[in-house]
Amino acid sequence: MSRRGLGAVASVLDQAASSATNILVLVLAARLSSASGFADFSMVYVTFSVLLGLNMAYVGQTVVLEKGGRLSTVCRSSVLFTAAASAVAGLLLAVVGLALAGDAGRAFLALGLVLAPVLVQDGLRYCFSALRVPQRALAADSLRLLCVVAALAAQPAGASAGRLVLVWGLSALPALGLGLWLLRPHVRGARADLRPYLRRGHLGQRFVVEFAVGNGSSQLAVLGLGAFATPLAVGALRGATTLFGPLNVLFNSANAFGPPVVGRASGKRGVVRLTALMGAALAVLGAGWAAVLYALPDRLGRHLLGDTWAAAAALLPATGAQYAVMGLGTCALLTLRVLNPKATLSLQIVFSLLSVALLLGGYALWGVAGAAWGLALGSAAKAAAGWLRVAWLETPAPEVATAAA
Repeated sequence: MSRRGLGAVASVLDQAASSATNILVLVLAARLSSASGFADFSMVYVTFSVLLGLNMAYVGQTVVLEKGGRLSTVCRSSVLFTAAASAVAGLLLAVVGLALAGDAGRAFLALGLVLAPVLVQDGLRYCFSALRVPQRALAADSLRLLCVVAALAAQPAGASAGRLVLVWGLSALPALGLGLWLLRPHVRGARADLRPYLRRGHLGQRFVVEFAVGNGSSQLAVLGLGAFATPLAVGALRGATTLFGPLNVLFNSANAFGPPVVGRASGKRGVVRLTALMGAALAVLGAGWAAVLYALPDRLGRHLLGDTWAAAAALLPATGAQYAVMGLGTCALLTLRVLNPKATLSLQIVFSLLSVALLLGGYALWGVAGAAWGLALGSAAKAAAGWLRVAWLETPAPEVATAAA
C-alpha cells in the first residue's frame, strides 16, 4: 500500500478510535450511574460535545487547510490558542458549577477543571493530519481510548456524575502527554502567533457558523418532529440513523482529515477527480450497507435495536438513500473546502434549513416514512448544489486558513 493509502487508513482508524471513545464513555457512564446521575452526566457531556465541535470548527478545520512552510507555526499556535481558550471556558463552567446546587453543579465544576486538557488532546489530531502523520494521532487517540475505558470501568456502581466527569477528563492526561511528545519534533523552533485567531475575518468564524447551523437545524428538526409526531416515529428515525454509525465515522474522517490528502492533487481537475472518486465510493458503500441492514433477520435486528427495530427497518430504504447521497455531498463540500473554503457557508445554511422543511413536510404528507424520504431528498439537493458550485469555481487556488473573509 502506498504512503498516501496508509495515511488514509490511519485517519479513518483514528476517527474510529475517537468515535468509539465517545460511545463507550456514554455506555459506561450509563451502566455506573443511577437514572438521575446519568441525566446529569449526559447534560454535561452534551455541553462538552458542543464545545468540542466549536473548537473543531474554529481551530481544527483551519489547521488542516494550511499548506506550505507555516505548518510548524500554525500547529504550535493552534495548541496554545486551544489551551488558552479552553482554560477561559473552563473557568466559566467552574463558576456555573459553583452557582448550581447539587450533583449537576459538581459535574459542571468537574468539566471546568478538565476541559483544557481534553480539548487540547483532541485538537492534536488536526495538527498531525496537517503534518501528514496521522499515525501519530492514531497512537495518541488509541491510548486515550484505553485509558478512559480502564478508568471508568474501575469506578464503583452508583458513582456520582461529578466523579465520572473528573475521572473521564483526567484519563486524557497520558494521551495528551504522548501527543505533545510526538508533536514536539515538528514544532521545535517555531514561534506561536495567536493574532490570526483573534483577528476579525479569521476563516474559522465561518466554520463556526456552519457548525452552528448544521447542528442547530438537526436539533430543530428533532424538536419540530417531536411536536407533531408520536414518540415511536422519532424513535424509528433515530434508530435507523444509529444503524449507519460506521458511515458517520467515514464521513467525519473525510471532513476532518481529507483536506491535507486532497490538497496534494494537482490543480482543480486533480482535486475534483480525486474527490469524485471518493464520493462515488462512499455512495456505493452507503447503498451496500443499507442492503446488508435490510437483509438482516429480525432476530438480529431486535438484538441491535430492541422493540424499535420493526419501525426502524421500514425506514432503511429511505435512510440508505440518504446516506448514499450524503457520501456525494460530503465530498462536494470537501472539494469546496480545498478549492474555496468560503463557498461552503451559504450551502450549509440554505440546505440545512431545506432539510428541516422537507422532513416536516414529508411527515405531514406521508408520516414517518415521508419524513425519512424528506431527509433523503434534502441530502440529495445539498449534494447536487455542492457539485454545481464546484463546477462553477473559476480559480483553483486554495486559500489559507488565516485569510481574511
